Amino acid sequence: MELDYSVYLVTGRTLLPPGKSYLESLEESIKGGVTIVQVREKDADTGEFIKISKDSKVICDKYKIPLIINDRVDVALAVGATGVHLGQDDMDIAQARKLLPSGTVIGISCNTPEQVAEAVKAGADYVGIGAVWGTQTKDVTNKIIGVRSVGERLKELDGSGVKAVAIGGIKSGNLWRTLHGSVSVTGHALDGVAVVSEIMASTDPRGAAASLSKLVKAFKEEHARPRDLVPSKNDIIDRVAELVAKIREVNPLVHQITNNVVATQSANVTLAIGASPIMATEPQEMEDLAKIRGALLVNIGTLREDGLDGPRLAGQFANKFRKPIVFDPVGVGATSFRKQSVKGLLNLWQAGVIKGNAGELAALAGTTEVESKGVDSVGSGFKDPAAFVRNLAIRERCVVVLTGPVDYISNGTTVVALENGDALLGKITGSGCILGSCIASFCATAMHGVAADKQGRLLDLDRLFIGAITG
Repeated sequence: MELDYSVYLVTGRTLLPPGKSYLESLEESIKGGVTIVQVREKDADTGEFIKISKDSKVICDKYKIPLIINDRVDVALAVGATGVHLGQDDMDIAQARKLLPSGTVIGISCNTPEQVAEAVKAGADYVGIGAVWGTQTKDVTNKIIGVRSVGERLKELDGSGVKAVAIGGIKSGNLWRTLHGSVSVTGHALDGVAVVSEIMASTDPRGAAASLSKLVKAFKEEHARPRDLVPSKNDIIDRVAELVAKIREVNPLVHQITNNVVATQSANVTLAIGASPIMATEPQEMEDLAKIRGALLVNIGTLREDGLDGPRLAGQFANKFRKPIVFDPVGVGATSFRKQSVKGLLNLWQAGVIKGNAGELAALAGTTEVESKGVDSVGSGFKDPAAFVRNLAIRERCVVVLTGPVDYISNGTTVVALENGDALLGKITGSGCILGSCIASFCATAMHGVAADKQGRLLDLDRLFIGAITG
């Protein structure tokens, strides 16, 4: 049975706001765009569960919406549900198939790539991957995997026909980040998202569902759109020249959360190339600044635990208002604190450009091909830097800049090599950090005048690619 998993509602009666009945909320959410409903009743006895499920099925049947029962094969049989959703500790898929009518849809929750692979082998129709975000609506017995780990699990579904939804803490505010950031390196995207509180706790479930539905539809259209043709060398040069000429006219505001070693130099360089810097770290300012800045630079060179709220909020608001983020994971491989902080930030928001030296990007990619010493790269670099940069750009769903004697920039399709490095740059403090300011300034210029559609795509990789090359 071919189902539309786009907006997969998991019910939760305890979340209902005062004055809103369960069935009223359910019907309104379906009218808003819910495409499939799972009835989840952890505390109800069997009789109550069956009654709630029967009442739910009447409404679902009215609008031709499939009804899935959580965990309970017996309840699914009793009400004639479309399918059942199983957990890892529930009845196995093979046994459930024996008990359920032919054609019954069976889904299963998966936390690891191995569980996804096993679900495919066992004959699941779909998998719920997560938890992607933290959630208060159910007990999370498995670890939160984060957006950037979903793609590794989706890759296990390649060629299988098994569908996938993300589960755990998904809301309209993180939906586009979830959908965009979870695409696998093979291009496998989610078929939908499972949502609980965003709809069930809403006083306007129809509006909440409509908003989610619109975002999922917009993402699917964007994901299906053919990528732009690979630009020629002359085209790139012409567009770079345009940005160099344009930056002083535009004078974009570039918000920089950078390390205190280079803040002054970074601000001065930003002014020198024609942009306007603001060096702000106070969390309370982040939303207001996101509305007026042209780009955000986050540099973790002197990051502290008590300073994480600033970049967390700045990045989230940058995504919300569709402002590009340039991320510089300075010395990410040096300490576990830096590694965990970078992992948390990149799961929380979508970077437009990630810039680093070979040691930093190797640590980010999880390879030991190149090592680092503090903030510096050690050794001769990658054997195939162009392939490395392209693959990391595909994985991180953004532009990647690898700095060194030869700089490599990729948007996941095209790789540009710039042979304009100088050994003297390694002899001064903060040359790489200053480059981050330049890239952010030109990315802001590249995006100037582009209408920000908060319902539209998260990144314009084509423009950011040229902006990164120019910087």
